[in-house]
Amino acid sequence: MKAIITDLDRTLLYSDKSLSEYAIDVLKRCRAKGLLIMAATARPERSIWKYDELIHFDAIATINGAKVLMENQSMENGIAHTSAEAILARLCGIEDIVLSLEASDGFYANVDIPEWSPIVFSGFPKLPTQGCVYKILASCERKDILPLVQEALTEDTYYTVANGNLIQIMSKGATKWKGIQTMLAAWRVSTEEAVYFGDDNDDIEAIQKCGLGVAVANAIPAVLEAADVVVGNNDEDGVARYLEEQLLR
Repeated sequence: MKAIITDLDRTLLYSDKSLSEYAIDVLKRCRAKGLLIMAATARPERSIWKYDELIHFDAIATINGAKVLMENQSMENGIAHTSAEAILARLCGIEDIVLSLEASDGFYANVDIPEWSPIVFSGFPKLPTQGCVYKILASCERKDILPLVQEALTEDTYYTVANGNLIQIMSKGATKWKGIQTMLAAWRVSTEEAVYFGDDNDDIEAIQKCGLGVAVANAIPAVLEAADVVVGNNDEDGVARYLEEQLLR
């Protein structure tokens, strides 16, 4: 293996969003051995820097691959503005829906979400930005929301579900797997030479297509089924312990 690629939340990070000193040490030793260290996450760029300062990733696929950060360059693959407005127009008709939008100039939502501190915007379906629209997020107490979201999609978009109830809508060109391919190509590393760690729906393709796909024990059933290997859960430093045992021996 030449590259280690890992999801962050519920995979490399503890459930409280912290990163253990042990994991940091293991990743530093992997780098000293010549391995590339990369991340592929649903998180936006602004919420990754504190981890990057500790690990110094060689590349990061953010926002499910909608923005890929590499040495001295980046790549964006956002939702077309016409598609974003059409989707928002359909979703706005759903009672009590919470809508948010991740864009190149900020994070907007139709209500305040204390955990994420968005810019509250009451003008949906009109877009609050002229910048790149990376992702539309939707959540609702209604149990029938998924069919409604499917009906709202445009031909150039798709959705995934994270944490069991957070719907993420992105451009079909923005997937973790495509972001991973971009990162590896920049370093001239084949996908067969990469190990990937993940836990949720948007990790399945990478787990299936990388040379080695690893699930943490707390992963959803579909990820556990797709993985080549299952390791300890995120709060047990499953990723770091596997790396130490298998790549640092």
